Amino acid sequence: MAKIIKVLKGTKDILPQEAEKWHKLEKNALEIFTKYGYKEIRTPIFEVTELFARGVGDTTDIVNKEMYTFEKSERSLTLRPENTAGVVRSFIENGMARLSAPIKLWYKGPMFRYERPQAGRQRQFHQVGVEMFGIKEPSADAEVIVMAAEYLKSLGLNDLEVEINSLGCPTCREEYKKRIKEVLKPEFENLCEDCQNRYEKNPLRLLDCKVETCKEIFAKPEIQKVIQSDFICEECAQHYTTLKSYLDKLNVKYVENKLLVRGLDYYNRTVFEIKSNNLGSQNAVCGGGRYDSLVRNLGGDDTPAVGWAMGMERLNSLLPETEVQKLDAYIVSNSPADAFAFAQELRAKGYNVEFDLANKKFTKQLEKASKCAKYALILGEDEIKSETVSVKNLETSEQVTINRNEIEL
Repeated sequence: MAKIIKVLKGTKDILPQEAEKWHKLEKNALEIFTKYGYKEIRTPIFEVTELFARGVGDTTDIVNKEMYTFEKSERSLTLRPENTAGVVRSFIENGMARLSAPIKLWYKGPMFRYERPQAGRQRQFHQVGVEMFGIKEPSADAEVIVMAAEYLKSLGLNDLEVEINSLGCPTCREEYKKRIKEVLKPEFENLCEDCQNRYEKNPLRLLDCKVETCKEIFAKPEIQKVIQSDFICEECAQHYTTLKSYLDKLNVKYVENKLLVRGLDYYNRTVFEIKSNNLGSQNAVCGGGRYDSLVRNLGGDDTPAVGWAMGMERLNSLLPETEVQKLDAYIVSNSPADAFAFAQELRAKGYNVEFDLANKKFTKQLEKASKCAKYALILGEDEIKSETVSVKNLETSEQVTINRNEIEL
């Protein structure tokens, strides 16, 4: 017997009984994002490696540790670890900057990161996300946050908490980085290896560390004093204050978290996460923020932008189990050709119908119908001759015989 080939670690089949929940995620995304004026975009699942090195940032764990990169025809290619960089690349390449702002895009699809598989996180995973280009005002930040919350509520997820922070602009952030390094310098040897590496390259990323010993260091009063300080410039502070006023006006409850920096280099000013209390320590279901310099960094013109992404596996884990949808009808007949023709008639009318392809016994067909359909449509010799059909309600067991062209299920 040949060796059985199994799915790779960190990947997962989405089986038919699970697909209903995925359909709900995708259907609700289309309905809600369309209501806000967003159009779907589909980018390739692999791009040139340089796109992610420049877009995501060469100091991030994603670029340094987690990308699936391969060489082909002397070019370095990478399976996309996230989709903002790809959407920005498409925005620039297809001249979308010439369109009237705002340009609102949304996407769904698989992403790839080499990391330890855990609950709600796989090496091949799926994201749904949005990107808005061309609006620098905080109204754009507020809209994407409100839309994210509405989408989650449409899925029945109400036990949520919005966290927000402002990272400031590159100018005021440099002073903050310097102050963070100064206050953490006496603790350098006590930081984890990743934080020691980030200390020079991207000190703000230290605040995102999940290692307990580092979290204890950041909790010290003298370090908290710097973290909690109002380092951002007047313009950035006004942007942040206005964002909060929008959220207050729209009754969006939020918590300010000075440790929130997100894991990607391109963010500036607003960053936010939406968390669920039902997911344990890895409880973020949505993360995003503003990235006003990314379009320029990837070769386009200066273009303000804001967006977010959600892990669909995590969303799935929070959804209640759904019943498998039954067929409208199952045709029971010992004449496969007639059953096939009748099935096609009903399918053309929009009904979901199956018949027995293997021509099993009548009793076996009825047994199958009772498990998978709402109605059994019995097509025996008498029904075929008289162009009628016996319709059996499989829930009530009521049965009637009617003309085939009068059928309504």
